[in-house]
Amino acid sequence: MAYSVSIILPTINEEENLKLLIPDLIENLDGIDYSIIVADDGSSDNSKEYVESLNLVHKNITFLNRNSPPSLPMSIWDGIEEANTDYVLWMDADGSMPANTVREMVDISNQNLESVVIGSRFVEGGAYKGILELEEKSLIKAIFNVYKSNDTVLGMILSNLFNKLLRTIFKSQVHDITSGFILGKKDYFNKDAFEEAEYGEYFIKVVSKILSSNIEIIEKGYVCETRKYGSSKTATSFLQLLKRGYPYILTAYKVRKHGI
Repeated sequence: MAYSVSIILPTINEEENLKLLIPDLIENLDGIDYSIIVADDGSSDNSKEYVESLNLVHKNITFLNRNSPPSLPMSIWDGIEEANTDYVLWMDADGSMPANTVREMVDISNQNLESVVIGSRFVEGGAYKGILELEEKSLIKAIFNVYKSNDTVLGMILSNLFNKLLRTIFKSQVHDITSGFILGKKDYFNKDAFEEAEYGEYFIKVVSKILSSNIEIIEKGYVCETRKYGSSKTATSFLQLLKRGYPYILTAYKVRKHGI
């Protein structure tokens, strides 16, 4: 059976970033049987019109207009359910996850059909936001680069610290436990991990389920790029961080204790 994959892009007001990302995906996925599903959470921009204009030429690019309450994890799940391919990949639509890395992950998956591939900022070949060159892993340079972008310095620093904390709590062999950039067989994923989550903590449960099923995880390093348009939806203040970070910590603890 030929390899086929659906790329799921959960969105809310990401029109300008989609105009960069989707053409890049089209170019990089040449020769692959793929579809792109934009799972939208009620955008007020022209995301729908843009995607529908693409659909006139590229029938494999579709817009999924969610009518449920806004939810990042459930947007992803709805995209998974919509997919009619054997494999699914989901990623951020803000341009932080490069299209060429998607192609590399697809190629790895195609050679390791039973494995799951995770895009990772914390393995060889990976780096965190703000670092323009892999050999320039300077925190000061990273902060300066993020400061000039549409991301927040606080979000960049805290995402790294949180990932390390969560790995310690969960005792995970996966380096990027908050990745949100993953490719695997559609039937490897189940609804429970998504519907019980508030935000990105769903990913901890996804990883836990994969590991408990003795499925191999391959981490592919990538350089997480800064946002070009729009504003970050991660923590922009310390109070917001505490509110959003608590479910991550609680989930990591529960997974470690109960294996859920």
